[in-house]
Amino acid sequence: MAGPTIVVVEDENSLRSDMVEYLSSCGFDAIGARDGTELDRLLQTRTAAIVILDVNLPDEDGFKIAARLRDHHGAGIIMVTARSSTVDRIVGLEIGADAYLVKPVELRELEAQVKSLLRRLSERAAESAAQSANGVASGEAAGDGADEARWSLDPTEWSLTNPAGIRISLTSMEMKLTSLLAAQARKPATRDQISQALYNRRWNPEDRSIDTVVGRLRHKVEGAIGGPAPLKSVHGVGYVFSAPIRVVGTGQG
Repeated sequence: MAGPTIVVVEDENSLRSDMVEYLSSCGFDAIGARDGTELDRLLQTRTAAIVILDVNLPDEDGFKIAARLRDHHGAGIIMVTARSSTVDRIVGLEIGADAYLVKPVELRELEAQVKSLLRRLSERAAESAAQSANGVASGEAAGDGADEARWSLDPTEWSLTNPAGIRISLTSMEMKLTSLLAAQARKPATRDQISQALYNRRWNPEDRSIDTVVGRLRHKVEGAIGGPAPLKSVHGVGYVFSAPIRVVGTGQG
């Protein structure tokens, strides 16, 4: 059985072919794409663990694609470029790339970077799950006194109230999203779970409607409370409501 899916986005046919062939020989499910458009088509039907991106691509450069991937997908990102400029490297990492390689690419180094990044992504997911579990345990151990520091979600009033008592009215979509995140008890909800809750369909990686709903809710909450919203993106997973939250008005407390 093939390993994690790795997509190589490179417009140089020979290099793309070499990288795909080598990674396939290492046991990965490696696929090639010539540009961002081809990558988008692939991501409609496949979930990539890592995307290897050439910076100098036609139409849409690697930096723009990396920013788009970071906003809407959970894949790890390795940038590949002929430019050894420190500025390029910094830009790539600031956009959200996890690693950076300079051409000519040494295939063994590429393999090492891929394996290292897969380990880091796995560790992040495990750490996130552990933190969520610890947070729930701490909240339960604190007992009723912890309620004072909790957010409250009222399904009858379609409202979210912060610990300071600031009440925020929610739309239907925002209510569905917040209800799901509250039910997760500070564990991340996957994009597929969110898509099912909001639209009763599986998540399409090209569909950005989830991010739009999350962005609007985050903006609304931050505008109301004058600070950061506890609505966080979890790399490679989805979203989590990171603060303690309880559902009220339905017999739950």
